[in-house]
Amino acid sequence: MTAPVAPWALGGESLVAVARMRGCPSALPKGIHWAPGPALIVANRITDSPVGPYLEMAFGVPARVGPRPGWCFTAMVVDNAEARMGGRLNWGFPQELGRLVWRQDGDERELRWVDRDICVRGAPSHLVVPMIVPLRAVQRREDGPVVVPGRLRALARLARVSVYTPPEDPLAALAGRHVGAHLAGTRFVVKPARLPVGLASTLIAPLRVPEPALSCPAPGD
Repeated sequence: MTAPVAPWALGGESLVAVARMRGCPSALPKGIHWAPGPALIVANRITDSPVGPYLEMAFGVPARVGPRPGWCFTAMVVDNAEARMGGRLNWGFPQELGRLVWRQDGDERELRWVDRDICVRGAPSHLVVPMIVPLRAVQRREDGPVVVPGRLRALARLARVSVYTPPEDPLAALAGRHVGAHLAGTRFVVKPARLPVGLASTLIAPLRVPEPALSCPAPGD
């Protein structure tokens, strides 16, 4: 199985939220370090991508590579095998395949990760604000830590986003109600990964690396 190399242009809609970190997970991938800030929760309904439509749920923690801050996504699930492969090989996202269900009832949206019984749900307000923001992830691929730049354009509405998890799930610390937004008409460009060099510079990394390319702690790290 193959998947297109970066950059990827994605379209669709999302629920996003920021959550206060209640303690830190035990480890991050080698070369990536904790940073102050909130966790990021994302529920995506991708309708346009190089590999077709798919659903995605992602959880990122504040992190840095050297002085470069970003979110390190340590739990991600998609329902499209090509999206999973592209995310792993291009950027080191630890995407796994899972059963995802998107529901809409009026303004309310919900994405459920059936296998782990995790749900992200939100109902937006009526005020619509256009937004254009740069984004950055810091991940680890097989060739080491990488910086993943991106750019997001969307119509945003503030929302209260609720996360439901089983109490014993590793993501249970993120359960509850959080400040967030519903993003519509999204245009999200994920650029090629870059290798950190020195304190400030980056170099374009190889477009893809072999598996495993997972930004999740390895046993014993």
